[in-house]
Amino acid sequence: MSAPALQRTSGAVTGTGAEVVIEAVSKSYSGTQVLKDVSLTVAAGEVVTLIGPSGSGKSTLLRTVNHLETVDSGSVTVGGEYIGYALRGGALHELPEREVLRRRTKVGLVFQHFNLFPHLTAVENIAIAPVSLKRLSKAEAEERARALLARVGLEGHGDKFPRQLSGGQQQRVAIARALALEPEVLLFDEPTSALDPELVGEVLEVIREVAGDGTTLIIVTHEIGFAREVSDRIVFLDAGEIVEQGTPEQILSHPTQQRTRDFVSRVL
Repeated sequence: MSAPALQRTSGAVTGTGAEVVIEAVSKSYSGTQVLKDVSLTVAAGEVVTLIGPSGSGKSTLLRTVNHLETVDSGSVTVGGEYIGYALRGGALHELPEREVLRRRTKVGLVFQHFNLFPHLTAVENIAIAPVSLKRLSKAEAEERARALLARVGLEGHGDKFPRQLSGGQQQRVAIARALALEPEVLLFDEPTSALDPELVGEVLEVIREVAGDGTTLIIVTHEIGFAREVSDRIVFLDAGEIVEQGTPEQILSHPTQQRTRDFVSRVL
């Protein structure tokens, strides 16, 4: 599925999604294998949600996409490019950190616990990366930051510090920060699990809006109803393996694998 060009009335962000190819990825920690030969292709502009029990490898897989987790074997490319490696002479070679950071700007990540700088305002949190990477002047970056805050429903909150914002507002600032570098891929790692229940809806509404933009989205979530609504495809993982994948209707209403049926029966 091709990604349409993004049309922004705010002028805050323009761009298209990129294809993500995860090929035969394995990963172990202290002798425990958490990913087992996982292969998954996410088309440009597609919204894919990873579901599964705790410890199934969802977040680890997500973090391999932007090279926050290295892999023991296999490979990951975004838009045909490795994030942490260069291919030379048929072998992958680790890139210097500076080059990894440059390539990583193609992939935005929204964390579970916001990770905002407490000493910076909302605008400053959003503007810091475009300025530090010399993409925009401070004035331009702050103008874009305010446009992004308006987009996520936080117009007028730009000069507040994180401690002055609710959890839902902080997570919306984090989403705006992820959008500031015009990523081709956005990763969401349990974006609502640290929120009080009454704040979950406001964050999911912003993700819904982003999902319609053509940016490639990979989402780890326990919000199964939301996954059904927003996903083009749902991927069920268990014990570090992809057990089953398909449309939301297929996976949540008519799963073919017993492990999937057992999980879905517990969460729906």
